[in-house]
Amino acid sequence: MKLAIMQPYFFPYIGYFQLINAVDKFVIYDDVNFIKRGWVNRNRILLNNADHTFTIPVLKASQNITIANTLIDPSPKWREKLILTIEHAYRNAPYFKETFPVVERCILKSCPTIAAYALHSIEAVADYLEIDTEIVATSSNYGNEQLKGPDRILDICLKEGAATYINPSGGVGLYNKQLFKDSRVDLQFIYTGQVSYAQQKNTFIENLSIIDVLMFNSKTEIKSMLNNYTLQQNGN
Repeated sequence: MKLAIMQPYFFPYIGYFQLINAVDKFVIYDDVNFIKRGWVNRNRILLNNADHTFTIPVLKASQNITIANTLIDPSPKWREKLILTIEHAYRNAPYFKETFPVVERCILKSCPTIAAYALHSIEAVADYLEIDTEIVATSSNYGNEQLKGPDRILDICLKEGAATYINPSGGVGLYNKQLFKDSRVDLQFIYTGQVSYAQQKNTFIENLSIIDVLMFNSKTEIKSMLNNYTLQQNGN
């Protein structure tokens, strides 16, 4: 069984969904501390031919509180503003009519925490793209909060009976391949291939939210992008 573990992000970029698509089971790692000005509650879209960062407002954000316990602002005002911003940004995009309702429903979804809110957006996109990977809603059921970093990741792999653990390439320097090998877990890293597409008349801006990908590409085209990656067994 192939496993991946990632923090939840709101409408994450295409590489996140490539990782989901590459594994059999995907664990949402939400019982780690929330990072202020990180990407759990922030992302980028294309607006007026430039990248634009939007933020999901959270209450009493603190790096001493887990993502799963970080509450979002219940006010409808920011949701209405975000919907209007996305509508303005993409109303002339070729797949706006097909995908805007998916995005709008996610923004309007009532969720108490940023973890649940981000998870809902991930599941909604996975469902739209017909990705059948099992997504585990919380990492809190492993009982290993005392472990840190790669040791905790390896423990989750062992408890899930994973034969292979796949991590984004940015984590190459964080993992000891021998540690995983000794536990009979194959450690691999995913490298996203060149993903580009027409963004109207704009010079292509990469790694925007999956919202951008959905607006400018058909479901068939996006499914092809999901498989545009390589796996490598590197590490220290």
